Amino acid sequence: MKLEITLIIAAAAALLNIWLAVRVGRVRTSAKVSVGDGGNEMLTRRMRAHANYAEYTPFFLILLALVELAWGANIWLWGAAILYILGRLAHGFGMDGNDKLRAFGTMSTLLVLLGLAIYALVIAYTGPVFESLDMPADGSA
Repeated sequence: MKLEITLIIAAAAALLNIWLAVRVGRVRTSAKVSVGDGGNEMLTRRMRAHANYAEYTPFFLILLALVELAWGANIWLWGAAILYILGRLAHGFGMDGNDKLRAFGTMSTLLVLLGLAIYALVIAYTGPVFESLDMPADGSA
């Protein structure tokens, strides 16, 4: 299985991570702060936006990949993945001081993670069973 959704969204997530890092770097350069935040509020905000992204995104990508592996690609999974990326983009901008974008980013992140976690649990208890790659589908050895 190719995990098309996960591959595409993981690439988007990597690009978003780079964008957040560049935003931190720009403030570091302009404020001449190489380590820490130097008391610069904008640098603190950008650093937290980047760190917050790094805290949530691994859980999202793991859940996305496992749900896609267990259940396959579907429109709901695409929607959740796109909403996560848009939410994290909004959160990055929102951390600069736009509370509405920050709130949208936070809520969409939490809702997507909750939805994927519930979906994973439903699959685990009611969905198809993971099969060994080297075992025939009929279970014979």
